[in-house]
Amino acid sequence: MDSAFGDQTFWSYLFVAVTFAMYIGIAVWARAGSTDDFYVAGHDVHPVVNGMATAADWMSAASFLSMAGLIAFLGYGGSVYLMGWTGGYVLLALLLAPFLREFGKFTVPDFVGDRYYSTFARIVAVVCALFVSFTYIAGQMKGVGVAFSGFLGVPFEWGIGIGMVIVFFYAVLGGMKGVTYTQVAQYCVLIFAYTVPAIFISLIITDNPVPQLGFISNAAGEDISMLDKLNGVVRDLGFLEYTSTSKSMFDIFCITAALMFGTAGLPHVIIRFFTVPSAKAARVSAGWALLFIALLYTTAPAVGAFARLNFIDTVNEATYVSGDDYASAAQAIEAEGGMPIPQWFKSWEQTGLLSFEDKNGDGKMQVRGPQAPDGLENEVIANRDIFVLANPEIAQLPGWVIGLVVAGGLAAALSTAAGLLMVISSAISHDLCRRTLFKNMSDTTELRVARASAAGAVLAAGLLGLFASQLGFVAQVVAFAFGLAAASLFPIILLGIFWKRMNKEGAISSMLVGLISTFAYIYYFKFGGGVPADYWLGVSPEGIGFVFMWVSMAVGIIVALMTPTPPQDIQDLVDDIRVPGTRRAHGVADAGMGPVSVSREM
Repeated sequence: MDSAFGDQTFWSYLFVAVTFAMYIGIAVWARAGSTDDFYVAGHDVHPVVNGMATAADWMSAASFLSMAGLIAFLGYGGSVYLMGWTGGYVLLALLLAPFLREFGKFTVPDFVGDRYYSTFARIVAVVCALFVSFTYIAGQMKGVGVAFSGFLGVPFEWGIGIGMVIVFFYAVLGGMKGVTYTQVAQYCVLIFAYTVPAIFISLIITDNPVPQLGFISNAAGEDISMLDKLNGVVRDLGFLEYTSTSKSMFDIFCITAALMFGTAGLPHVIIRFFTVPSAKAARVSAGWALLFIALLYTTAPAVGAFARLNFIDTVNEATYVSGDDYASAAQAIEAEGGMPIPQWFKSWEQTGLLSFEDKNGDGKMQVRGPQAPDGLENEVIANRDIFVLANPEIAQLPGWVIGLVVAGGLAAALSTAAGLLMVISSAISHDLCRRTLFKNMSDTTELRVARASAAGAVLAAGLLGLFASQLGFVAQVVAFAFGLAAASLFPIILLGIFWKRMNKEGAISSMLVGLISTFAYIYYFKFGGGVPADYWLGVSPEGIGFVFMWVSMAVGIIVALMTPTPPQDIQDLVDDIRVPGTRRAHGVADAGMGPVSVSREM
């Protein structure tokens, strides 16, 4: 057992060292030399390359680490993340991305400031973008901590600190240009790392090498489907059936919709469509991104189901081994005909993300649900975010597969963290400083401020990652960011593109109502003592962004109708960005590059 563990450690260190050397080498090669490179990679990224980078940016720690873990334990109820994020990207790609690219600005606040001809609207959009990005990055840094703590066998807090150093290096140095090409490499690593163990485990459990088909196939050597077998196992232990959910259908609908519409308002995803040469290229890159994303998202349900089944098989009723001499103790237990605690459990126990409490004093680990027929209490507490990383170890796959998954988990967490840092740094340096406070700032000074902002954001993100452990699992923390984006940014982006009558007063009102109401609801039910019985309309904090999205949109429309119409040149601008490639006399600098800045300010 010790040799197997050593082999796993060797492969983990090898894959992580090789991939990180590649990421840092790419960051040095593609380092930003101008603000154009730092913010939008020079507008010359190929659509296929951008599609791959977008997929890596999109498939964060929430997708790679947490989504399958949530599906594993929530079953059908966890599918809201899969449906919401997938549908949201389709919405973004078809409804918003090409038009925002035609506008040609660096950031979402840049679009808001010029479309709504208002400095104050720009500042409010900066605040919304920072709220969304910092909430999102809190979840990513928690994922970084989980991945590094599992890889190095160190406490969770140390894992976050190590991840901060790595992100600082290549995000601050390379800017969007460096991040883009690093994310291409990270996508290749993470998708390979996700699918290879899924194929192995699907073969073991169902004899089918295709996880998507194995998920609905019969269990190996049995005349029963894998899902029916899993339903029976969890039901017998007192859990809700895997294919059932305790959530109301309305709450499921709201969570799915909040994730969907929140996707279309996420600044770090939208900014990726500014890196391609034209609106047409934005559409093409969106199509490629959907293909690359689908490779992981169609595999996640199978990974979750396999993880739940393997976890119960290897942990339930296993005899706990205390002390450091695992090998000798495990052999003694096996000699007596017992099943010792698996080595992977002892390894993850060191991180603080997996624990056992012997409540009945029998020395065995009982995995039980709230309706356990034998009346025993659950004694094993497992953080859902560890299961994708631990899955190959649970299934006793070769050491190189385990090492590959570790490298993939780190790639997923770091890729999105870097993209979010770009949003934060550009919001501060470009939108707040150059476009608002210091309008005569030079490109060189702006680039320095952007790098300093990214450095400060890395530190803040690490602290938020520690704080995020109190909020829930990675995917749940990220869901709060989607709700904030859905309620604050999506309405004014949508109306800004498709309704000429929307003005600055309506936009400002809409953003403030959406941001404040959603944040207050989340804060109250997570920290203010609110209980699920008090949910408004029965909607959980993860889904409330969808409800407040309609409230903020209604407020924006009503206020816009009660205040002056936008200037004619702004109305012409709205017509312009909906017709990609056109030139108009009112300020389009070049086809595909969007209009020049509107000078009218509030």
